[in-house]
Amino acid sequence: MTRKAINSILENSKSEFHKLSIQVSLNGLYFCVLETLSNTIIASQSVTFKNELTPYAVHKEIKQLFETHKVAEAKFSEVVVIHRNNLFSLVPKTLFNKDELANYLKFNAKILANDHLDYDEINNFDIVNVYVPFVNINNYIYDLFGSFEFMHHGTVLIQTLLNSHHNSNDPVCYVHLFEGNMDITVISQKKLLLYNNFNFNTKEDFIYYILFTLEQLKLDTQTTKVKLFGSIEEGDDHYNLCYQFIKDISIFIPSNSGIYHFGDLGKDSIDFTVLNAL
Repeated sequence: MTRKAINSILENSKSEFHKLSIQVSLNGLYFCVLETLSNTIIASQSVTFKNELTPYAVHKEIKQLFETHKVAEAKFSEVVVIHRNNLFSLVPKTLFNKDELANYLKFNAKILANDHLDYDEINNFDIVNVYVPFVNINNYIYDLFGSFEFMHHGTVLIQTLLNSHHNSNDPVCYVHLFEGNMDITVISQKKLLLYNNFNFNTKEDFIYYILFTLEQLKLDTQTTKVKLFGSIEEGDDHYNLCYQFIKDISIFIPSNSGIYHFGDLGKDSIDFTVLNAL
C-alpha cells in the first residue's frame, strides 16, 4: 500500500474500530491495521534492514516509519506489539516461578544485568515463554498510545499453531520463514514437542536446521509431515531443497486465513504473527 493511501486511511480513522499490530525485530519492522467492523486489513507496511541493527537504531527506524505513514498521529482501540528475537526460553507452567526469570534465560541466551525480562503464559497449554522484550520500543509505543499489550513472537506462533492443529497421532513439523529467520515448531496430539528459532544465511543452513531437528526428535524424514509457511512458496529454492530430503512437505495454509478480508492487500503479504496477534 502506498504512503499516500496509508496516510489517508489513518487520517480518517475512527479509533474505536481500528486495531494496530506491530512486529519489531533487529532485522525489520512490520505493522498492519485491522478495521473491526468489516474485519478488513486496511493498511500494512514493512521495512527490512540490510544489516541487523541495535535496539537503539530500531527505535529510530520505527519512529521514522510511524511519522512517514502518520501512524504516530492516529488513534486505535487496541495496540499489540510483537517482539521478535531469539532471547527466550520455554518453561513448563508447573515449574515456573516469576522470581527466577534470569535463571531460565541465562543458559539459552546472552542477557545483560540491566536487561528487562518478561514472560507470556501460553493459554490452555501450561507453557510459559520467558523472554527479553525491546524495552525502549515499549516505552516509545506507550508514549504514543498509552497502555497496550505486548508479547514474544514465539508466543503468538505456538498458541496459533496449537489451536489450529488437528488431533493427530502423527507429529507435524511447522517451519515458518521470515527475513533470514526460521521458527521450527513440532506438535503431536495437541502437545508441543519442540519450538526453536534460528538465523540462517543460505538454503543449506535452512535444510540443516530442519534435518537436525527431526534427527534430535528421532522423526523419520520419509513419514513426518513438514509444513512450510511465511516467505516461502512451492517451487522456490528452499522448497525444492527440502523436497530432496523430506518426502511429505507442503505449504501450510493457516485455518484462520479466511477470517479476515484484505481489500487490495494480498493476504500472503501479511506476516503470520502480525496477523494472528490481532
